[in-house]
Amino acid sequence: MTNQTISIIGCGWLGTPLAERLLSEGFQVKGSTTSVEKAIILKSRGIEAYQLQLNPEPTSDLTVLLEADTLVVNIPPKAGKVGDAFHPKQIQHLTDALRSSPVKHVIYVSSTSVYPELNRIVIEEDVTKPEQSAAPAFVQAEQFVQSLAPQRIVTVLRSGGLMGYDRIPGKYVAGRTVDTGAVPVNYIHRDDAVNILVAIIQQKPTGTFNVVAPEHPTREAIYRKSCADFGYELPILVTPTESIPYKVISPEKLIQTIHYSFRYPDPLQFLYEL
Repeated sequence: MTNQTISIIGCGWLGTPLAERLLSEGFQVKGSTTSVEKAIILKSRGIEAYQLQLNPEPTSDLTVLLEADTLVVNIPPKAGKVGDAFHPKQIQHLTDALRSSPVKHVIYVSSTSVYPELNRIVIEEDVTKPEQSAAPAFVQAEQFVQSLAPQRIVTVLRSGGLMGYDRIPGKYVAGRTVDTGAVPVNYIHRDDAVNILVAIIQQKPTGTFNVVAPEHPTREAIYRKSCADFGYELPILVTPTESIPYKVISPEKLIQTIHYSFRYPDPLQFLYEL
């Protein structure tokens, strides 16, 4: 049993199973969601739930939510009409509130989309500034969180494509024309993402880490197996006229730091279910 309190901003497809896992391990868990209906569901599962939107400023008082030992920030950036500056502003409002909170450890879930297609293995040090990034707004958000150090422990997790369960690759490409079949994937199964977040909460490493499965089969291999397994129509796989740029994201720093052993190291063997 632990007396630690963990707050999760963003109890969605990843945040909710993380909250449930932490509860099962004896943590006290608070969580935010954008809707009243979802907050009711979270409360029924034993999670102290709060409705919160970041528009980009918080729509409700953050004081109680930030009364925690560790805060996990897991809010997918909105794209489109709100513009690239919206997500960094969301994070800036959060970090401003965090400065007067008792939170000791902040975990920010970022994305491997920060990396440009460098046609090689990429590591965390390849992108440390917005001007190096394919998604500068993500790096700006990371920097707002990193500015909380050294007064707080800060861990930035650059997550690959979250897959598993009902997120079935073949579902998204069935019958479509695809010319990126030769590109390697950078996926992470949700179970591994949850396990890694729990390990990060327990071990509290400082720094930036890539969270991806260590094996990188091609998209074509993934699509063929996924469509065969679930009966989806195979996409039309065409050879592009020019080579498609790619990146292979290395999780070695994470593995070495927290000594993590992946449950699903190979995306071809991920657990899915309809």
